[in-house]
Amino acid sequence: MGRGLDSPRAWGVVAAAFAAMFVAFGIAYSYGAFLEEMRADFGVGRAAGATFFSLTSLLYFGLGSVSGAASDRFGPRRVLLVGAVALGLGLVATARADSLGVALAAYGLGVGIGVACAYVPLVALVGAWFERRRTLALGVAVAGIGIGTLTIPPATAALIEAVGWRDSYLVLAAVGAGALALCALAVAPAPAGEGTVFSSLGDALRDRQYRLLYLAIALLGVPLFVPFVYLPSYAEERGVDPVLAAALIGAIGTASVAGRLALGALAGRLGLLRVFRGCFLAIALSFVLWWVAGGSYPVLLLFSIVLGAGYGGFVALAPAVLAERFGVERLGALLGILYTSAGIGSAVGPPAAGAVIDAGGYTPAIAASLAIGLAASAVAAAR
Repeated sequence: MGRGLDSPRAWGVVAAAFAAMFVAFGIAYSYGAFLEEMRADFGVGRAAGATFFSLTSLLYFGLGSVSGAASDRFGPRRVLLVGAVALGLGLVATARADSLGVALAAYGLGVGIGVACAYVPLVALVGAWFERRRTLALGVAVAGIGIGTLTIPPATAALIEAVGWRDSYLVLAAVGAGALALCALAVAPAPAGEGTVFSSLGDALRDRQYRLLYLAIALLGVPLFVPFVYLPSYAEERGVDPVLAAALIGAIGTASVAGRLALGALAGRLGLLRVFRGCFLAIALSFVLWWVAGGSYPVLLLFSIVLGAGYGGFVALAPAVLAERFGVERLGALLGILYTSAGIGSAVGPPAAGAVIDAGGYTPAIAASLAIGLAASAVAAAR
């Protein structure tokens, strides 16, 4: 009884998933705090510097289908241990890199594989451990992303000021690899639960709503990750203290926690799909605030909060939307394939925004982010 669906054992898996996502995404989303020192060290522009982040996000979203399938076959514990090793080695190699190419490969592969092995397998695992309280459980698990984003980037910014970016990555390597290895000990495959709605993976992939959702997330990924890379440097250029500038990323994380939990509860009242689509619109419209903020820290903070709330709800509700329509038996594969769309968007967005910023400043990049976000919202609302 204690080890079945919706049981205390299931909540133990949620706790492990929370911790793994706290560490993995907190480290990945700390990249904005490293950007300026790394650009100066390697002598590259913003577009080239953003390639680190984009390659990483492309890998952890793109490899989700692989890690999800591997978890189904070999078990989530082994996959998470692979992620721990990849994360640690990748960050150590990045810290020791003497060229942009080596750093790019080490950081992208190490952090990308590490996050891929933590995210999709554990989200799918939590979804499979629950039936009655799935939305709540998923919201709690992915809240680790938000709290990690809240706490780790500001702490990392302070660490960089104290010891430099290279030694900071060594510290993150030890902390990240050790934490993921411990989390691996606490996860286990879910007991048998409900069946699938679709008879095959191919049937699901041919479904029109699945394909529209894929397109919507690909479009949303273009603007969504731009602030994670450029918001701290934007604020610093307007006189904001570096730690406070990095804290804007933390504010996104704080708001995303509220979004994951509150919007998950709201979805039970207003409808899962309706609230999910509302998250797309909130993310798009948040860029209006960045556009008009100038050097106002309160407005930048409000932008971070609105963006974070929409982002948190989007992350928490996407697995529940898939599980409701397609069941949980193939949730890992379906979720992993779906997240390749976010990988495509994230691979395009930050480098493109960096090129635009280098050429014409932040305003056209922010305006383009707003326009593409609205297009994503329109596709998500299509039936």
